[in-house]
Amino acid sequence: MSAPGAALLTRPPAEGSGRGLAAQLLLALISGGYAVGAALGWGSSEIAEIMGDFGLSAAGILAAGSCYSYARSIDRRERPAWLLFAFSSLMGACGNAVWGWYEVVLGEPVPKPSLADFAFLCFAPPAIVGLLVLAKRPVTRAGWVCLGLDSWLIGGSLLTLSWSLALANAARTAQSGATGSVPSAALSLAYPLLDIALVSMVLVLHFRRSEANRSAVNTAIAALALTVLSDALFTSPLLSDDYQSGQLLDAGWFAGSLLLAYAPWGARRLHPHPPAAPYPPAERPHSRPITGSLPALTPYLAAAVCTLGILYNVVDGRKVDRMVVFTGCTVVLALVIRQGIMLLDNIALTQELAQKENHFRSLVQGSSDVIMIAAPTGTLRYVSPAAAGVYGREAEELVGSELAALIHPEDLGRVVHEVRRFLAAPPTEEPTTRIECRFRSGGGEWLNVESTVNRHQGGLILNSRDVTERVRLQAQLQHSAEHDPLTDLPNRALFTRRVRQALTGRRAGDHSTAVLFIDLDGFKAVNDTIGHQAGDELLVEAARRLQDSVRAGDTAARLGGDEFAALILGDGSRDRSAREYQVHEIADRLRTTLAQPYRIAGSEVRVAASIGVAFADPGITPSDLMRNADLAMYRAKAGGKDRVELYAPQMQAEVVRKAELAGRLRTALHEGEFALLHQPVVSLATGAVTAVAAQARWRSAQGILFTPAEFLRVAEYSEGPSAAPGREPAAARDPRGGGGVGAGGAGG
Repeated sequence: MSAPGAALLTRPPAEGSGRGLAAQLLLALISGGYAVGAALGWGSSEIAEIMGDFGLSAAGILAAGSCYSYARSIDRRERPAWLLFAFSSLMGACGNAVWGWYEVVLGEPVPKPSLADFAFLCFAPPAIVGLLVLAKRPVTRAGWVCLGLDSWLIGGSLLTLSWSLALANAARTAQSGATGSVPSAALSLAYPLLDIALVSMVLVLHFRRSEANRSAVNTAIAALALTVLSDALFTSPLLSDDYQSGQLLDAGWFAGSLLLAYAPWGARRLHPHPPAAPYPPAERPHSRPITGSLPALTPYLAAAVCTLGILYNVVDGRKVDRMVVFTGCTVVLALVIRQGIMLLDNIALTQELAQKENHFRSLVQGSSDVIMIAAPTGTLRYVSPAAAGVYGREAEELVGSELAALIHPEDLGRVVHEVRRFLAAPPTEEPTTRIECRFRSGGGEWLNVESTVNRHQGGLILNSRDVTERVRLQAQLQHSAEHDPLTDLPNRALFTRRVRQALTGRRAGDHSTAVLFIDLDGFKAVNDTIGHQAGDELLVEAARRLQDSVRAGDTAARLGGDEFAALILGDGSRDRSAREYQVHEIADRLRTTLAQPYRIAGSEVRVAASIGVAFADPGITPSDLMRNADLAMYRAKAGGKDRVELYAPQMQAEVVRKAELAGRLRTALHEGEFALLHQPVVSLATGAVTAVAAQARWRSAQGILFTPAEFLRVAEYSEGPSAAPGREPAAARDPRGGGGVGAGGAGG
């Protein structure tokens, strides 16, 4: 993984780390103060006895209360373990309290055995069971057997060594039957045996601890280990006879109790939230070989300890004790059984691994997708055999090559940017990404490749497939959706988008951009006379002439029927009159080109072109600009056709006036505002009335009298299929003559 990616994936320090450090310093200060006081004798023997007995009892009560309170606040899975730790600490506190009662209150030596010994003996069993509860539970029967064997391997080995060093003498004293020595000898055996069992559980749990609350569990293990170490020193021949309360040895028990009291709450403050793993499971760096092999080496280390215990007796010239032989043989037997179970498990795992390997090899080799593994340096370390069929290159040829050398140079920057962004994202939020680029094939051509990218040990796994045909079809569909099928010119949708692009972005302030709307005059007659096939040929030829007449950066389009359009991009000129002249000249040249004769079906056909021009005024929208060009084009047709018309604001005002008048005309029909007026027809030769002309007149509610020449044109406008502001129908393009239209004559 890249350095930026690793930095982003690392969780920031917890907010409670400062408070956790303060608690640790306070714990170290209190424990250190107790150790200093014990080393200096506390100033007097009375204070030393009080601190050595009741001080240890207070620390045990504190640990019991802390573990009990923590047990009530966690889930049921771990609650029994912390309750047992609380009971174990309480037993230790009771033992120290009884010891202090005899030494401090009564001023008498502590009898052996006593209630203190009973309480101390009750310390180890609950702690052992609590550690077993916290251990990771095996999922198979073989796992449970191995857990028991590991416990005995450690405990039996320690027992063998301890028996060889000290416990054999205590056992022989107990067997001698001397008065008052049997209970003392039994106690001297019970303490180390329980400590051996406890330290065995500590070591087993260290290698099999669960992932939940690891900080609290590790601290509890350290506390119990410190307590066991102090017990071992207490029961050793060097210190057991000279021990007195308040000595430096008490500092170990005191620190162990305080550490157990600190374990749940201090660890919780240090890690208020479980830290996120900086790598996904498949990408975590490998552990060091020795660290990862310690659990597997545990039985061998235990057997080595057991062997040392036996060798000690042999080298010392003593007769090998039966207990040493028995425990040594059971340890070796447990080791053999455990190795047999592990051998069977390894055989089963090897077979399962071989099956899975064959399964995945079949999937990879039979897949039509190309699977590639790239190292963090970008070098391909593996390429599946499908590369030969997809890329036309053998997998062996691609292995060892640089991935960047196979990607098209124009796509390389985009691919690198996406890969860096992907590696910087948290794996939990974005486990995969997709990249599409062009990939060099064996024949030298570029293939469109789509790849699904996953992280893999700092590098990448790419699952790639050839999508060249899909890209080609998508391009065809896109072209068909944006171009006219007859002339292959951009259609209305693409033309509108081009106009919008011309009015935004870096060209937003360029008011010299113009839109031309073009309508072929006389095209309907071509369709009616020589057929629609000839009309299509004419449209194709007109489109070719239009495309050849515009510049490379401009856009020519067919909007539908015989209507075309052109987008003339501006040159940034601020001289509007010069720009209008230039565009008008382009439009007039285009009109002349389109008016040239067409050779269609062996006949010469002529059509004209009416062109409307509109410029991109400040703040104008694409729809308004196209509407203005449309209005100018219809004004050109209304003005006699075969001409160019520039848009003027009054064109829109006239359309609005006509629309309003059309609405009023419909209302007048319902309100009966039309009247029939008669007008005499006089002969100029004789002066006599020869006839009477009857004509309709519209007298509006405002009293205005409209002649037929005024309102019939509005009626034709309102009856058209596109009677809306800004769009005149064909009837409005060819204005009729004067007042005789629609008038009826009657003989007089």
